[in-house]
Amino acid sequence: MKKRLLCLLLVLMQLPLFAFAENVTDSLIVGMVSLESRTPEIRPLFPQEAGIMSLYGVIYESLVTIDDSGVPQPYLAESWSQTGSGNTWTFTLRDNLTFSDGTPLTAGDVVATLNHILSVAKNDEVADKGFYQNYRYVIASASAPDDKTVIIKAAEGRDYYGVLYCLTFPVLPASQVDMPNPIGSGPYVVTSFVPGEQMLLSANPNWWQMQPQVQYITATFYPNNKELINAYEYGQVDTAFTRSVAAAQYKSGINSLSIAYSTRQLEVLLLNHTAFPLDSVKVRQAIRYAININLISQNVYMGMTLDADTPVPSESWLYYDQESTFVYNPDKARQLLEEDGWTDMDGDGTLDKVVGDGVKHLHLQLCVYEDPENDVRFETANMIVDMLADVGITVKPTTMNYAEVSEELKTGGFELAVCAFQMDILPDYGFMLRKGNTGNYMKYVSSDMTSLVDTLRTNEDQSDFAYTTQAIQQQFAYDAPFVCLFYRQGSVLTRKMYTTVRTLREFELLRGIQNFGR
Repeated sequence: MKKRLLCLLLVLMQLPLFAFAENVTDSLIVGMVSLESRTPEIRPLFPQEAGIMSLYGVIYESLVTIDDSGVPQPYLAESWSQTGSGNTWTFTLRDNLTFSDGTPLTAGDVVATLNHILSVAKNDEVADKGFYQNYRYVIASASAPDDKTVIIKAAEGRDYYGVLYCLTFPVLPASQVDMPNPIGSGPYVVTSFVPGEQMLLSANPNWWQMQPQVQYITATFYPNNKELINAYEYGQVDTAFTRSVAAAQYKSGINSLSIAYSTRQLEVLLLNHTAFPLDSVKVRQAIRYAININLISQNVYMGMTLDADTPVPSESWLYYDQESTFVYNPDKARQLLEEDGWTDMDGDGTLDKVVGDGVKHLHLQLCVYEDPENDVRFETANMIVDMLADVGITVKPTTMNYAEVSEELKTGGFELAVCAFQMDILPDYGFMLRKGNTGNYMKYVSSDMTSLVDTLRTNEDQSDFAYTTQAIQQQFAYDAPFVCLFYRQGSVLTRKMYTTVRTLREFELLRGIQNFGR
């Protein structure tokens, strides 16, 4: 089914988009949610809002960019090489790079920006360590032997291809890394900014590439998704960026286009392996087979989701299709539970099992916290309760706030939990799958998986990195450490087509606007 859907999507992507929306001319008005309290000033290394990051993406540039398939490609760097089995990466900058004020962009600026990121991330006295704080686990140091060469040393145990993903940070002038409103080198410059109200961008006359057709971008800010969608409905903005499921009501038509974009929010059902009977792989597999993920996606999230059988999203170049392993199959769930010794001894609909001198009943507790802007996660939990009841597992759901669920996860006081991981740009899932790592709330222990993660972190070659990631997905399929539901998606609602890129991603929703119309 997934392969047929993929083929259909590929066909749709080849249809002429102008049939649904007119092409942008020289200006675009974009609406997004942004609060003055969250973004009082322009701080590209410490963003607090997703929409603002999409604006940063056309103001600032990085050494490396990520293409439609998720593969690192040269950007400010024209090339790179690695030595020392992935420990040392050397980047050569392009010629004639400048910031928007005309001053040269040099390797010293790249190194100063990265060192500032690492310094803040390693400072225990700083509360906000920044959006790029996880780079400290991957990069040990950076240096610039001359104006065109950047040398990156990998952190211990991270001599691998993944280093490239950590070079997508915005490069700032060395003198402005800790200042608000720094200049950038991207296709657009900020001409006006009123926090919580509006940001105006215009084409950068000193950009190192060809001048964009779209000369002006007006970003209008709204306090919530309801007001944002109303603004789009009444034609106050050309384009709206939103993750609200309410956007699902807008379908592509004659004058409007609804484009799904991927986010890094992975919705999951966590299983505590230290809680009986979730220490049994057959019980965990049964739970996975018992959940109709597609039904949850369609009925609760209005289809605004992306398949993710494992933590690797289905649109990624690293994705390995194991559809038969993850298909909804309640009969298979019942079979696995029976193989594990569970039967309904007293006819009450809940499975039982003789353990030692007593009888255990298959009762589990489920905790769930709600996103303040959406009540969809609680609906998801209720559907999971019903689906597990259908195979003889009785589940009692409990609603908590974010702080309460976080404490349950940290202390291991939960059995089941419906929650989400905010994934990093780096496709290394060891933080949740390797024994003892910070995101391994399930207390999942697998020597095979730990070995695979450690191997991944020595793969400096792209093909080796992909091969090991495939093996990690296969191990995940067997061990069932937790249940991946899907990645959330958002919507770009637009009356003006402004990009031809194949894949739009959260934090990069204006990607390609600088090349549109060329």
